[in-house]
Amino acid sequence: MNVLASIFQNVNIDEKIKNAPDSSYGIGVFIGTLLPFVVLVIIAFTIYRYNKNRNKDI
Repeated sequence: MNVLASIFQNVNIDEKIKNAPDSSYGIGVFIGTLLPFVVLVIIAFTIYRYNKNRNKDI
């Protein structure tokens, strides 16, 4: 339920960076927005490789 609610939250990145305490906060926001997508791509690639190797052995 919490995951579903977090998907629909509207995050305004420009406002977060504008109210940031220092300039390094922008880097953290950038990494934090890209990290979930990178993790999903890695998981998808791992599943793809696993299934490709499993079908090759059969």
